[in-house]
Amino acid sequence: MAIKTVLVIGATGHVGGQVVSQLSATGIAVRALARKPAAAALPTGVEVVPGDLTAPATLIPALDGVDAVYLTWPMLSGDVAKAVVDVIAEHTGRLVLLSSGAVRDDRDEQDNPIGVAHAAIEAPIKASGLDWTFLRPHAFATNTLEWAAQIRAGNIVRGGYGAASMTLVHEADIAAVAVRALTTDGHVGVSYELTGSAALSRIDQVATIGAALGRPLEWAELTPEQAKQYMDWVPPEAVDVVLDAFAALVDTPGQPTSTIQDVTGSPARTYAQWVADHVADFA
Repeated sequence: MAIKTVLVIGATGHVGGQVVSQLSATGIAVRALARKPAAAALPTGVEVVPGDLTAPATLIPALDGVDAVYLTWPMLSGDVAKAVVDVIAEHTGRLVLLSSGAVRDDRDEQDNPIGVAHAAIEAPIKASGLDWTFLRPHAFATNTLEWAAQIRAGNIVRGGYGAASMTLVHEADIAAVAVRALTTDGHVGVSYELTGSAALSRIDQVATIGAALGRPLEWAELTPEQAKQYMDWVPPEAVDVVLDAFAALVDTPGQPTSTIQDVTGSPARTYAQWVADHVADFA
């Protein structure tokens, strides 16, 4: 099937923004959904249209003439999820979802709020008849932007579980897999587990940022309760889940997958590469 027009839902986010940029470079027409189109800063040539996932009927005009949809799911309710999927399925045939590595296929019921929220959108997609692909990143490199304010203010970064080692994935790599799934065959019904190239502890992540900035940064270990005051980047209902995940990663580091290499033909970017791309955010 020739893909000529793609609707990107979540175009102003880290991954969605990369999907827009990479799709635009292929010459495919890109349409971006935004609740406030005038406020969306997107590349020239991208058609920005109004719409709101919490009001699924508003998606109908945006879906006119669309061959495929990329969707970042903002963890809305399961009832809204089914309504959104129903509207999409009525107007197009292919959907690529940014889901989460927290979703477990070996469980009838998910065991944490992040998995629950993303399984709630995966389930109606699977039942919809759409040609679907799920992207399941395990740890976003962009989550380390949580430290930006501390680093701009000084040389000490405070947090919990500094020894937790995870495989941080660059948003450009997630987007590259999304673009392949949106525009080429062979990805239908696949859930892609996405990781960075190697596991790196939170202490070493901070050191990597310091090296890029040209100044040493020091990790200050906090108790889990103390760390919560620095975790406003996490929804309140998920803070304990994230801390528990960090705790588990101390003894059992995240393991890299070869998925990005397998799908795109290029190895996953390193965390140092991600920092180089984002060093201005910490300066």
